[in-house]
Amino acid sequence: MSKNQFLCSLDIGTTNTRAIVGEFDRDGQINVVGIGQSRSSGLKRGTIIDIDATVKGISEAVEQAERMIGEEIDQVYVGIGGPQTSLLRNRGVVAVQNEDREITDQDIERVMQAAQVLAIPPEREIINIRPITYVVDGYDGIIDPKGMIGVRLEMEALIVTGKATYVQNIKRCVERADLEVGGIVLKGLSSGMLAMNPDERELGCALIDIGGGVTEISIFENDVLRHFVSIPQGGDLVTYDLAHGLKVPYAQAEQIKIVYGAASPEHAGDGSISIESVGASRPVDVPAAELVYYIQPRVEEIFDYIRTELIRAGFQQPPTGGVVLTGGACQLPGLLEIAESKLTTNVRLYRPGQVGVADPSFTASTSLLHYVAGVSPVVPQKKPARKGNSRPVFNKIKSLFSELFG
Repeated sequence: MSKNQFLCSLDIGTTNTRAIVGEFDRDGQINVVGIGQSRSSGLKRGTIIDIDATVKGISEAVEQAERMIGEEIDQVYVGIGGPQTSLLRNRGVVAVQNEDREITDQDIERVMQAAQVLAIPPEREIINIRPITYVVDGYDGIIDPKGMIGVRLEMEALIVTGKATYVQNIKRCVERADLEVGGIVLKGLSSGMLAMNPDERELGCALIDIGGGVTEISIFENDVLRHFVSIPQGGDLVTYDLAHGLKVPYAQAEQIKIVYGAASPEHAGDGSISIESVGASRPVDVPAAELVYYIQPRVEEIFDYIRTELIRAGFQQPPTGGVVLTGGACQLPGLLEIAESKLTTNVRLYRPGQVGVADPSFTASTSLLHYVAGVSPVVPQKKPARKGNSRPVFNKIKSLFSELFG
């Protein structure tokens, strides 16, 4: 199996960096075959604060995944999010060039380029672009105009922009880890396409990804990402509260949270935990139920912030399709009930379905893999194509890939 048949996604988070490797089968479907994870120490609230530490985390995660597949990875697709990203909508218009007025791939490429012609501040850059709808000679709501007859082709597009310095720092870290950036994707977009079902995206649904350092809210309506926002509230704040309350190091507080933590008294465990506080002469036994005293207020505060952002986005009432929760911090027992109470709507927890990545902390990295594979199963390769049945999958939509990821 050639390494060119592998696709690797990279999620550089505040607390963990994850690399997921997928392999295409003969039908062109992507399957997870390699997983790598390392602790992140170079980011704070989703922003890079230490290049060397970030590079180290990337290298460790990718090397773990490489050992699983027995091949080297040379190219990755990176998820991006946080306060450095924003959404724009723009429209492109072109005249159909064919004499017979049949719309071709070239016309679609040109209208996509036209949609990217817009005024953005010099400190920002376009990360990627996603078609929302096409219009042919005034007829709108067209999903795929290829092969249709028309004179005028329009496209309404969703454009993701990012702060240029942030994007360049991400690329620099990946390149210093001896990897090539194949493309950058907004995690809120890819996660929504994987975690929500079509009915939820159509009716209106909010995906809430609670990570270690930030919580990202992606609101879909009419099958389009309408709103994206990141708030500096995440699971690490719960850990800090535990660390200060119990007077233990952060790493120990994180382990206590994972093993014994609960967000409500009804879900608290029985028994006690032996804890050796910093500066204490001997360990003390702390009832497991006492952890709720530190955890519950912070979890409630996070959902208060989320509710405020939903209202700010125009949802005075909860989205019709409810809320989908995901992310590593969503696994605390009792958190789902707090979410339903605070958001006053149906809330469900999403976990990726594939073996090895069923933990909700893998949603972003897994969704990146599926999103890129769905847009274009293959990256343009510099090496000559091998003979066989699998290579056509990898060359199928080269031009579309270039348009979407630059």
